[in-house]
Amino acid sequence: MASVTSLASTVDQRIADALSAVLPEAGSASPLLRRSDRADFQANGILALAKQLKGNPRELATRVVSALTATAADAEANADEPAHADQTVPDVIKDIEVSGPGFLNITVTDRAIIETLAARAADSRLGVPYAEQPGTTVIDYAQPNVAKEMHVGHLRSAVIGAAMVEILEFTGEKVIRRHHIGDWGTQFGMLIQYLIEHPHELDHKSGLGDSGDSNSSGGSGDSGADTSIDGETAMSNLSRLYKASRALFDSDEEFKARSRDRVVALQAGDEETRAFWQRFVDESKIYFYSVFDKLDMEIHDADVVGESGYNHMLEETCRILEETGVAVRSEGALCVFFEDVKGPDGNQVPLIVKKSNGGYGYAATDLSAIRDRVQSLDATTLLYVVDARQSLHFKMVFETARRAGWLNEKVHAVQLAFGTVLGKDGKPFKTREGETVRLEDLLDEAVERATAVVREKAEKSGLSEREITENGRYVGIGAVKYADLSTSAVRDYKFDLDQMVSLNGDTSVYLQYAYARIKSILRKAGDTEPAARPELALAPAERALGLHVDEFGEVLAEVASSYEPHKLAAYLYQLASHFTTFYDQCPVLKAETPAQVENRLFLCDLTARTLQQGLALLGIRSPERL
Repeated sequence: MASVTSLASTVDQRIADALSAVLPEAGSASPLLRRSDRADFQANGILALAKQLKGNPRELATRVVSALTATAADAEANADEPAHADQTVPDVIKDIEVSGPGFLNITVTDRAIIETLAARAADSRLGVPYAEQPGTTVIDYAQPNVAKEMHVGHLRSAVIGAAMVEILEFTGEKVIRRHHIGDWGTQFGMLIQYLIEHPHELDHKSGLGDSGDSNSSGGSGDSGADTSIDGETAMSNLSRLYKASRALFDSDEEFKARSRDRVVALQAGDEETRAFWQRFVDESKIYFYSVFDKLDMEIHDADVVGESGYNHMLEETCRILEETGVAVRSEGALCVFFEDVKGPDGNQVPLIVKKSNGGYGYAATDLSAIRDRVQSLDATTLLYVVDARQSLHFKMVFETARRAGWLNEKVHAVQLAFGTVLGKDGKPFKTREGETVRLEDLLDEAVERATAVVREKAEKSGLSEREITENGRYVGIGAVKYADLSTSAVRDYKFDLDQMVSLNGDTSVYLQYAYARIKSILRKAGDTEPAARPELALAPAERALGLHVDEFGEVLAEVASSYEPHKLAAYLYQLASHFTTFYDQCPVLKAETPAQVENRLFLCDLTARTLQQGLALLGIRSPERL
C-alpha cells in the first residue's frame, strides 16, 4: 500500500519552489492553492506576499511563471525515462497564466490526471496516506441511560461518534471507544426497592429474575444478560417497572424514604442491592444493543464503561484536587472556580465536584474518567461527542483537568458539540402528543419509507423480495445517518423523512443510487475491463470528475483533524453530482473508441470505489443493485 500525492499538492509544491527560487527571502510562503472555475487551480498567495514585501504582485506572479516554465523545460530536457505515476513528470502543468492583480490560474495535463488516478486505483486504500503522527484517541459517544428508553436525542451522539471512529481509524489513529452510559444515580434506589417489595414482578418473563451470578460491573466484560430476551421486551419490562415504582415513590413518603436508604446501600456496595442493580444494567444493555443493531452500529460490551465504572476513583480524584489547591471548600462543597464563568448576579459559578452532603457530582465522575483515559489508556486525545448544551460543563471540566495536570501539551480534550434534532416546524422533535420521539419508532418509519422507494424502483431493476427488504433497511438507516452527518454537527437540523429518502438532492439515497448505477454500467460492460488510458484527451466532465476523485485523501485528512464529518458528506455529494454530469455528457459503453470505453469504465470504477469507501466511513452501506 502506497500513498499517492494529489495533483493539488504537487502543483502547490511546484509553485512554492518557484516562489522560493524567485524570492529566497519569502521563506516557506504558501501559494494558497484552491480549486477554481477559471482553471483547474488558482494560487492567491502571491498577493499577500507582495504586500508583505512591498512589491508589485502581478510582476512577482510573472516571475514565478517564468521560473516554473524554466524548471519544466529543464526537467523535460533531462528526462531519460518515460513519465510514471509518481507525479514527478515535467508535464503535470499544462498551462499557467497570470490573472487580475496577481492570481495564478493553473491547468494540469490530462495525462497527469489519469496517471495520478491510476496510482490511486492500484492501492486498496485509494492512495490515502496514514497520518504522519498518529496518536491514541478515546471517543466518548453513544451514551444512553439505564432503565430509560432511547429517544431521538440519542441519535446524534451515536451517529456522529461512530463516523469519527471509522474516519480516525482509517487515517491510522488508534481509537478506543467509550460508551459512558448513565448507570448510576438515585433512581436506582427507587427501582431496586420496588422490586424487593414486589417480588411478584419477577414472575414476568422479564429476564430480571434470573440474571445469573454476573460479576460484571458497569458494562465491562460480558454483560451476563439473558440475550434470549429481545430489546423491545426488555424495554417494555423496564418501562413498566419504572412507571410503577415512580408512581409509588411520588405517592408514598415511607417508600420514598426507603428508596433513599436503598441508594445509600447501593453506594456502600451492599451485595443484594448491587445484584439487583446489575440486573437492571444487563436488561438495559439488551435493549441498547437492539437499537444500535437497527442503526447498523456495532457496540462491544467491553467499551461500555458507565458512570459506575469510575466509582472507585471518585474520592481520590477529590483528594488530589483539594490537596493541589485546584478545588476549594465553599459552603461545605468542594468546588472549582473560574474567572470567566459568572452568574447573573456577577458572582463566579463553580464546578461542584463534591456536594456538601458528601455526594459526588457529575464533575467528579467526568474528571475521574479523564484520569483513567489518560493514565490507564494512554490517550493523547479525548473526544467527547456530546450535546452543545453541555458545553459550559465540559469547558469547566477540561480546564479543571488542565489545572490538575491531567491534560497538558501532550494530551488534549475536545468536545465535538452537536445541536438539536428539530421537527418540520423547526421546534424540538416531538410526537403529536408532545412526547419525545422513541428512537426505535423513528428508525422503523425510516426503513418503511425507504422500502417503499426501493420497491417502486424494483420492477425496473428486478430485485427479489429479499433484496427489497434488505436494501430498504440500508437505504432507510443510511438516510437517517446522512441527514445528520451532512449537517455541521453544532447546527440544529430538521428531521424530514420525506426529504431524507428522496432520490433528488443532497441525500444518501442519491449517493447510493449513483453507486448502484455505476455497478450496473460495469456489469453491462461484460468482458471489457476498466483500464487507465493516459494518452487520451479528456472531455471537460471527465476532467472535473477525475480532479474531484483525486481530492478524497485531502478531504479525509481535513475531516479527521477538524472532527467535521459533514465535510466528507459534502465531498461525496459533489462526487455523485460530478458523476451524474459525466454520465450525461460522456457515453461510456458507446464511446467512440475501445480505448475511450476502457478509460471511462476506469473513471466509473474508481468513482464507485471512492463513493463506497466514503459512505462506509460514514456508516452507510452501498447496495450494488437498487
